Amino acid sequence: CTYNIKRGKDIQQADIKHLSGWKQWKIASSKSLKKVLNDIKELSSYLELWQHDIHSIEGKFGTGIQSYFLFLRFLVRLNFIIFILMFGFVTLPSILSKYGILNNSFAKIPLKNIEPHCTVYIPSDNKGLVYFYTYLKDLLSGTGFLEVTSLFYGYYTVDTEWLSVLRYNLPLAYLLATFGYLALSLLWIIIGSVEGFKQNLVHGEDQFQSYCNKVFAGWDFCITDLNAARLKHRSLQYELQTDLEEERLKRKIADRTMKEKLRIYSWRILINIIVIAVLSGCFYSIYRATVFSQESSNDFQPNLIVQYLPSIVITLVNFIAPQIFSFLVRLEDYSPAFEIRLKLIRCVFMRLAGIGVLLFSLWSQISYCATDKCKACGYNYELYPCWESEVGQEMYKLMIFDFITILAMTLFVDFPRKLLVTHWSCKPVQWCGLQEFGISDNVLDIIYGQTICWIGTFFSPLLPAIATIKYFIIFYIKKISLIHTCKPAARPVRASSSNFFFLLVLLIGLVFAFIPLGISIAHIPSSKACGPFRNFNTSWAVVPETVLGLPTGLQQVLHGIASEAFAVPFFVVVCLLMFYFIALARAHKRVVEQLREQLVMVRFDPLFCTPEVFFVVSVIRHAEE
Repeated sequence: CTYNIKRGKDIQQADIKHLSGWKQWKIASSKSLKKVLNDIKELSSYLELWQHDIHSIEGKFGTGIQSYFLFLRFLVRLNFIIFILMFGFVTLPSILSKYGILNNSFAKIPLKNIEPHCTVYIPSDNKGLVYFYTYLKDLLSGTGFLEVTSLFYGYYTVDTEWLSVLRYNLPLAYLLATFGYLALSLLWIIIGSVEGFKQNLVHGEDQFQSYCNKVFAGWDFCITDLNAARLKHRSLQYELQTDLEEERLKRKIADRTMKEKLRIYSWRILINIIVIAVLSGCFYSIYRATVFSQESSNDFQPNLIVQYLPSIVITLVNFIAPQIFSFLVRLEDYSPAFEIRLKLIRCVFMRLAGIGVLLFSLWSQISYCATDKCKACGYNYELYPCWESEVGQEMYKLMIFDFITILAMTLFVDFPRKLLVTHWSCKPVQWCGLQEFGISDNVLDIIYGQTICWIGTFFSPLLPAIATIKYFIIFYIKKISLIHTCKPAARPVRASSSNFFFLLVLLIGLVFAFIPLGISIAHIPSSKACGPFRNFNTSWAVVPETVLGLPTGLQQVLHGIASEAFAVPFFVVVCLLMFYFIALARAHKRVVEQLREQLVMVRFDPLFCTPEVFFVVSVIRHAEE
């Protein structure tokens, strides 16, 4: 077979020699370009953020835990790009205009359309002598001196900026930047999900073939460093343990009797009823805490605990409910991978719905109008003269309190538990033992924080910068906690399925973020006393006004694109393309299965290894890479 493969290579080289000079140069340049790109890719891997740390974690704790840190790095990059986008198109032009570098015109409220009392906004900026406690309270709650900074929506009062003859429409830029970071996040998640889906397809192959690939083709012979070799050895060991654990569970499920199946299904129904009851109690607690905090803030000068009450209740709910779900999901007798997914789905629904309850409570307070003056403004102008900044402050508090909670849990729970288990021989303490690194809990924390960032960026444009710093610090906190306070997981988890599922849950968080942002932009009247949209009834109203200022021909084109006459044929074409690609994917899958069957024939019949089969082998290896 080796002779035939060598003969196949000779035939390929001979075919190239018979080509024209142009085609030979094209093939040679293509090979050279591919080599240069591979060298650049290899060099960039050394410059990649946390590359050495992540490889070290993979070798010591397996690819399942490594997938969490890869996910964390993904969010650091994403938030940094979102920050660059918002700062470049929104914050920077406003700062330049504030200091007189650019000529600008502020939004002028037409008094004939807007009542004067709707335009009154006095930020709670501290005057005179201020105590340290007040500064600390403002720093943690986003009030006081922070309320009038570029961190929140109310700072951006510029309507139009001029640089020579160029006109910069800040309200339109603000809205387009919001759509831009949402579209960028969606695209980035889809690209990452496609890569994870490819890995799932590879791991979905025959189990025997998976073992063979790991045992005979899993080693990287380019490794020369002893530490790197140990890490790779441990990584392969964890992957084999994961395969064996999954095979054991499949055999256990297949051997269940009908009586055992009925018992398990009845138990699962009862547990789901308990889960629904827990979720209902969590949502009601968040609603009551938000209403009490808002009413108390309106009656007297609130202290820090009252301001943080919704965040405190949400954090307590986010801490207690996952512990209940973790205990319940073990009783349902699922596989480790499915346990993580089910717990993630329940906890994500609980956390995202908790944010939704908080926003619903705020909007019910903002939209409540009992007088004609209030109805003239369209929102509760007395309590919320700049309601967008109020919502931004709530998102800011959730972000800060979430970080404080993660830091406090590591310092005051994880490390003391490690010290007790190590230095105290008490049986209850030893029974608790060292904790395992909870992948689902930690992933849930960062998905929850990222959803807050997506929602809050419209109301607080610099929130992505805070999220980037937060995740950067969390990486080192979790790394130190993992190495010094955790033990390897007793039930290994496959990384390929985890990566794909983490991005899928993150996509759910992004879709959820579309809902409150869409309501805020298109439905709730914009504040008339602050922000770039105070000249408009809603934030979306800037788009029709901008379209009306375009040339007539371009207006007709845009109206045609937005009409049903264009939307219906476009939808039909998209559906046809989708069905075409689905059929193409199925055809490729059948071809790959045939190629695998031919590979099996190569193992049993050496005469079958012809130059054509050599080409088949090359195609399969390229597809798997």
